[in-house]
Amino acid sequence: MAYTLASCEKLIETYVNDFKGQCLILEEGCLGLGKILLHSAEGKKTVVITERFVSHWSSTHTIRKYKKIPAKYEKMI
Repeated sequence: MAYTLASCEKLIETYVNDFKGQCLILEEGCLGLGKILLHSAEGKKTVVITERFVSHWSSTHTIRKYKKIPAKYEKMI
């Protein structure tokens, strides 16, 4: 499923401010967020937001949720 930049920014804001989680930028984005890891919020899943190319003028985002941090992302923390 594809998500807008605004909805992803709202998710990040809620995860960090309300749930007291952490936000880690794994890759810088060009038109959007790039790759973002939201983690360490007690009782909440780990979230990976990834920017996807649509055209030279636009991009979209995908959101994946995990019960625990995947090993490849845990090494990056």
